[in-house]
Amino acid sequence: MTRTRGWATVWTVVRLAMAGVTVAAISAQLTKSIGTAIELGRDVPTTIANFFSFFTILSNAAAAVVLAWIAVWYLFKGRRTDAEPHGLAVALACVSTYMIITGIVYNTLLRGIELPQGSAPIPWSNEVLHLIGPIFLLLDVFLGPLRRSLPWRSLWAVVAFPIVWVIYTMIRGPLVTNPVSADPFWYPYPFLNPNNPGGWPSVVLYVIGIAAAIVAVGAFVVWWGRRRAASAMASDDAGEAASVPSSVASD
Repeated sequence: MTRTRGWATVWTVVRLAMAGVTVAAISAQLTKSIGTAIELGRDVPTTIANFFSFFTILSNAAAAVVLAWIAVWYLFKGRRTDAEPHGLAVALACVSTYMIITGIVYNTLLRGIELPQGSAPIPWSNEVLHLIGPIFLLLDVFLGPLRRSLPWRSLWAVVAFPIVWVIYTMIRGPLVTNPVSADPFWYPYPFLNPNNPGGWPSVVLYVIGIAAAIVAVGAFVVWWGRRRAASAMASDDAGEAASVPSSVASD
C-alpha cells in the first residue's frame, strides 16, 4: 500500500498538515511564554532563548521543517522517482529519532512536571509537541512512502545534534539566571540540573541512558528503512519477472 502513488499523495498531505499543526503549537506556547514574561517583568530575550533551548522545541521545529520539505519535494519532483533524496532521507531519520525520543522521555520522566519554559503549558500545544507529534513520526517510519535505504554510517548524523545540544546545555546552564526563580543557573530539564539531589553523578547517568536510547532508536529507524527498501526492491524484481513472457524466460 505504501508504494502506491495514491497513498504517497495522501501521506504527503498528512505530513503538511502535521507540519502546520506543529508550527501552530510551538507558536502558541512561545506567545504565551513571552506574554507572561512581559506581564511579570521578566527578561524577554532570556525567556525566548530558554524556550528555544528545549530539546522538545528544537526537535519539533526541525520535524516541521523536514515534513514540509519532503512534502514540497514530493509534490514537485517525488512523483517521478522511486525514493527520496539521500540528504532528505537522513534528515527524516534524524527528526524521526528525536521526536520518538522526545515522546519516550517526556511521557516516562517528565509528564506532570511543569518545565521552566516561562509559563504554564497550553494543554493542546503540550500534547501536540510531546505525544501527537512523536506518534506521527513513529507512524511515518512505518508508513511514509518512498523511503530510501540508508547506510549504517548515517547513525553518526543522527547522534550529532543531541551531542551538540547536551554540550550547549551544560555550558550555558550555569551562565544564565533563571528569569522565574532568579536562581543563578537554568537547565531545561530537571535530570540535567547538577544542583538537584544526586548532583553530577545523576546527570551523567541520565545522559548516558538517554544517549543509549537515542542510538537504539536511531539504529531501529535506519534498520527499518533498510528493511522496507529491500522488501520494495524484491517486490519490484518479482513483478518484473512475472511480466516476462514464459517463452522469453525459457530462452
